[in-house]
Amino acid sequence: MSYVEDATKLAGETSARGQLARSVRAFFAERLTRPFFMSPRDVGLFLRSARTDRAINRMRRQHGARAAFEAAYSATSDPWGSASLRYGYQRRKYDHIVALLPSRQFRKALDLGCGLGLLSQRLTARADETLGLDVADAAIKLARAYAKGVGRLTFAQGDVLDLPHELNGRFDLVVIADTLYYLSPLKNELLKMLACRVADLLAPGGICLIADHFFFSADIDSRTSRRIHDAFSWSPRFSVVSHHRKPFFLVTILEKRGLIDAIVNP
Repeated sequence: MSYVEDATKLAGETSARGQLARSVRAFFAERLTRPFFMSPRDVGLFLRSARTDRAINRMRRQHGARAAFEAAYSATSDPWGSASLRYGYQRRKYDHIVALLPSRQFRKALDLGCGLGLLSQRLTARADETLGLDVADAAIKLARAYAKGVGRLTFAQGDVLDLPHELNGRFDLVVIADTLYYLSPLKNELLKMLACRVADLLAPGGICLIADHFFFSADIDSRTSRRIHDAFSWSPRFSVVSHHRKPFFLVTILEKRGLIDAIVNP
């Protein structure tokens, strides 16, 4: 190989190494300036949530699920710390959930298990009308107070296990975030029934988004979340649009299949 060829090859390798170095620097610079999804302070949010969940489980065994949630929302205006400005995790989580929705404007959205209605408020940016339902009247009162002044948003008491048939077909978006894993016992038969019931609420082509916490596969509660998402994904009433795993939660987005599609592609 001649001197000229050697020099040309060396110049090319040097240029490639320089380009790689610039790319690596840009990669880490972008991540160092990107806000972290969770801050050390948010550990307190998880501890607070765990305490609330334990209290609900104790109360539920003695008095039933609805009484347990009524007690939780009556004891404090923010049982899980979701609305606290001290913690940023839940706000970022809700923002991520809404950002994952298909890029279209929805006619009417339903937030099942809305709690304080903080996610419901965000859904108003993506839907002409939004309805938040929760099993606890105390939660609905708080949600209305938190959403004072927010338009095109209503709240009502409702049980995911006993939804009125008048709601069937009225929505083109149903969101169920951090709700279904509170049902007990959560057997596969119940999950299949719930998938069909949620499909009934949607118009053909409507979107269902499910979000649940997920830490790691060996965690019992995380395995429950996975079972929920699998049950809805396997339902013949839905087609899977996308799956997402974010820091400490799962999101599954599904589309209700039309009658002809369900017959042709069972």
